[in-house]
Amino acid sequence: MEIEVVLGDIVDEQVDAIVTAANESLLGGGGVDWAVHQAAGPRLAEAGAAIAPCDPGDAKATPAFALDPPVRYVIHTVGPVWDGGAYDEPAILASCYRRCLAVADELGVRSLAFPAIATGVYGFPPAAAARIAVDTLRTTRTSVERVRLVAFDEEAMDLLTAALAREPS
Repeated sequence: MEIEVVLGDIVDEQVDAIVTAANESLLGGGGVDWAVHQAAGPRLAEAGAAIAPCDPGDAKATPAFALDPPVRYVIHTVGPVWDGGAYDEPAILASCYRRCLAVADELGVRSLAFPAIATGVYGFPPAAAARIAVDTLRTTRTSVERVRLVAFDEEAMDLLTAALAREPS
């Protein structure tokens, strides 16, 4: 799999599917989830409600609705709320990435864009999250051919780029 880091807005990515960092209700939240719901339109929340709840570490897919082609799907994943790392938060975050790839495989997705899951209001330390994202993507078997890690700002881009430059563990 080819993994690349880009700076931008995930709703502008030209991929088969985008991932959103959702809450358990899949009705839309803040940050990247708000942006995805705004771009996809109100049917995204309706579709999310029909398949909710989604547990932390899991992922579920809906159509992309009003998102521009080639995006066909939105994969919703619920990251862990950071509480110091004592509640399996790193394992739950890794599970988010693995489950998104599994759902993408079920849908026949070949290109996929991820935001920095759980690093916003959920408070996961961004540097650790970047390492977990890259390490999990590198070690998970998948048919996805291209993954784009979409950084919303320069700091996130630097952290993701540094994680990608590290030798695989």
